[in-house]
Order: sequence, then C-alpha cells, then structure tokens
Amino acid sequence: MRFVIVAGTPSSGKTSVMIHTISHLLNEGLSVAVCKIDCLETSDDVRYRRLGVAVAVGLADYICPDHFYVANLEEIERWAKEQKADLLVLETAGLCHRCAPAVHTCLSVCVIDNLIGIDTPRKVGPMLSTADVIVITKGDMVSQAEREVFRFKVSEVNPGARILDLNGLTGQGSLSLKNEILNSALPTEISGKELKYPMPAAICSYCAGETIVGKSYQMGNVKKVDFGRME
Repeated sequence: MRFVIVAGTPSSGKTSVMIHTISHLLNEGLSVAVCKIDCLETSDDVRYRRLGVAVAVGLADYICPDHFYVANLEEIERWAKEQKADLLVLETAGLCHRCAPAVHTCLSVCVIDNLIGIDTPRKVGPMLSTADVIVITKGDMVSQAEREVFRFKVSEVNPGARILDLNGLTGQGSLSLKNEILNSALPTEISGKELKYPMPAAICSYCAGETIVGKSYQMGNVKKVDFGRME
C-alpha cells in the first residue's frame, strides 16, 4: 500500500488538490482510503466521501496536530489496510510553519499557494524543506512574473523537490501529481520508520493546562526571547 502524506499552509487548497488527484487514481482502478487530521473541526471528509472512498477523521482538539498525527500513524495505516486500500492519503492540518510531518519512505507532498507572499517559503520550515513534491496553487490569480519569482523562492528552500503547478478549481496539473504518486516507491509498514525532521517541542506548564501568565507559573520546555545586550 502506498502511503502519501499531504501537508501545507492553511487554505492553500490541499483538499481540492487531492480530490482532483484521487479522481484520476480511481480511474486507474486503485482503491483509495483518506484520513484527514485537523484541529477542532473539519468538513473536508464530506467532500472526500463524495468520491466514494473510505474516509476517517482525526481531530487533535487540545493536542498539537503534529504530535497527534505521529501518535496515530500506525493506527491509521492499520485502518487503511482493513479497507483493502491500494493507496492511503493522509491530509494533515496546515497550522504552524514549524510543522514537520514527513516520514522516510512515504511520499511527502507540500501544498503552498502563490498568494502568501514571496518571502513565505523561507518561513514555512521542514513542512516545505523536507517534501518530496511541492504543489503550488492559485497561480491563476497572479502574474506570470510573480509565479516565476515564487517558484524560484520555493526551489531555493527545497532544491531537490519536484515542483508542480496545480489549479485547485479546474484540476489542471493534477495528472502530474497522480503520476508522481504512482511512481513513488511502495513502503513497508510505517512502524519503525523515521521522521525526516524532529517534531516541535511541546512540554511546558501551558501544555498541561496552565492559564496564568507569569514566570513563576512556567516550567518544563520554556524558551525566552533573546533581546541582546541591554544598555
């Protein structure tokens, strides 16, 4: 079973990109299962179900979506195998730019859009820099020059990735993503596989439910701003 992990910046069109791509995969005769990881609420499962594929939803709620996602990878894989899927698509919430969802041997797709600013690719972090395939959306809303500059900025952050342009409304470009998925290696089981980049640290008093502001209420993994030498 192929295992594809899809992440990206908020509202970049991750679900639309994958709906068009999955439609092509279904036409190839593949059985597809989709799991959507989100924070508090999602309606994307309704859109996926219209394709007639098996769908599961995981809501992280009070837990960091990245940590929730990693803690559930084995269970998600087991569920997809029970659905007799040839392909598992895991779409995880685009939340903080520090997210690091890529796993070795699983195809990692990062979706990013042309409207977020030309300097944003440098701010996205491992979600973009460790991806195998980078999909750029909303190119129809900017000029050709802006598209080229943005693409160059993306390639600077991750020069080894395959960069695709895809229109989330029409699906133009989704055949290329379908081919990238079909050409990806078949991984063995997810158990024991290694993350491409460590997850964000997340153990402090506020993680445990503390709500009062102040140094005396802070403990655990706490990082402070370095303001330099104070005069």
